[in-house]
Amino acid sequence: MLIEWLSGDECHAVDDAGLVSALGKKLRVLGLPLDRITLHLTTLHPDLVGRTLAWGPGEPVEIHDRDRTGWLLFADGPIGRVMKSHEPLVLRKTTADEDKWQHIDIFAGRSLKQLIIAPLCNADGPVSVVAFATRSEGGFGPRKQQLLERILPALRTACELRVLRQAELSLLDTYIGHMTAQRILAGRIRQGEVETIEAALLLCDLRDFTELSNALEASTVLEILNGYFEIAVPAITANGGEVLKFMGDAVLAFFPGHSAKSCCEAALRSALEILNNLSRTSLQGVELHAGIALHYGEVSYGNIGSGRRLDFTLIGPDVNMLSRIQGTCGELKLPLLMSRKFSEAVETGTDLVGSYRLKGFHDPVELFSCSS
Repeated sequence: MLIEWLSGDECHAVDDAGLVSALGKKLRVLGLPLDRITLHLTTLHPDLVGRTLAWGPGEPVEIHDRDRTGWLLFADGPIGRVMKSHEPLVLRKTTADEDKWQHIDIFAGRSLKQLIIAPLCNADGPVSVVAFATRSEGGFGPRKQQLLERILPALRTACELRVLRQAELSLLDTYIGHMTAQRILAGRIRQGEVETIEAALLLCDLRDFTELSNALEASTVLEILNGYFEIAVPAITANGGEVLKFMGDAVLAFFPGHSAKSCCEAALRSALEILNNLSRTSLQGVELHAGIALHYGEVSYGNIGSGRRLDFTLIGPDVNMLSRIQGTCGELKLPLLMSRKFSEAVETGTDLVGSYRLKGFHDPVELFSCSS
């Protein structure tokens, strides 16, 4: 019945903590002297290497998201050995490996006598691991170990589905943003499938980046560029915006919402935070300056491209307007410019900078900056 549960809808519906908790309880009901079960799920994520889940009878499930430093906790021990060898390992407290697993946070201080570690080999990609531990002096015994071996294929499949699902979500979030990722996962992946939305728009461009690129080593330029993005992106996402794409040294973001005021206020907070943080930052001895354009308008949001190579993007006259405003930031050497429509939506005081003819637009466009 346990194998059927691991393969069924009920198991598929629970989260990671629910999986390890239910599995531990079911194994105890079957008579296993199980005092600790841990899952070590590897994944594809820019900051995290994997997730450890640990269950013990009568305890809440522990969840540890491991970065590269935290994952090193396992690298030289038996868990890391199983990941590399793809071979199971059975350890007793009296073995020479005791000092390599008794001190690990999820096992420490539990008087565990035996540890069975088994690989959960996916069809492709990194290997996850499950570990079963007991305080029983006699260990699990041959019959109990056979039972554990029988459930491993079904457990591997259940875990692989979770790892793939998490990798899918984290990769989409990382490369295209959360909101866009949700639309793609919902099936909006056909060429020409777009929707019209109203949003505040932000375009941030690093000043004099071409000169920097020509004067510095490529590795230094990349370090500066990543440092600049580390300032710009958190300021945008923390205020509810979504980075749609990086265009060289430029960041295009949009802020959807229920009202023009809320969208534009969020975008303005982000812009001011970016400029403030840049003014206090020097990367590789280089002081960074940016020009930020802000606009509010109606855009087409969806898929464009050819055949099976598509891009989820924003298009429309208001995106073109945003780009022209940003170009004017550079011409006037001003850090921040906004359209009248954006200016009228925010409570922050703004001053008219002037009216300018922007390429592609027939009438002069009034541009504003924040009041001093």
